[in-house]
Amino acid sequence: MNIYMKAALEQAFKGMQSGQGGPFGAVIVRDGEIISAAHNQVLGTNDPTMHAEVAAIRAACEKLGRFDLYDCEIYSTCQPCPMCLGAIFWAKLPKLYYGCSEHDAAAIGFDDAFIYDAIRNGTDSQNKLKAIIMERDECLTAFKAWDEKEDKEMY
Repeated sequence: MNIYMKAALEQAFKGMQSGQGGPFGAVIVRDGEIISAAHNQVLGTNDPTMHAEVAAIRAACEKLGRFDLYDCEIYSTCQPCPMCLGAIFWAKLPKLYYGCSEHDAAAIGFDDAFIYDAIRNGTDSQNKLKAIIMERDECLTAFKAWDEKEDKEMY
């Protein structure tokens, strides 16, 4: 078994056995070295965003002192959910390896199909979220200020 996927799988079992979350683990690797290893911690932290991939990204960024993981790879025991996939893109990770598919996850109760559907169609077909745009003009003032900021650092 690939040593990095094995480390991710060990994290998945660690998280399950400690009651912190579901069967998900992830590691971030740079130049053959594991920079961070994490498991799902949703139950342990009461934080719905504390998925294994997000936790691993947060730890790697903290360790490296930067928000850009362009020279790293991520190994995950499962195909990332939409939130984690977004985090992987934002962290600029160039390569993702994963074990189980989104369909495997759905088969054990972790079904993200409604989120993929909402992204694809621009609406929430299952009525889990009602999104209402408001106060756009006022909120655009912050965007305008950012656009005009001369010393901004893009990320």
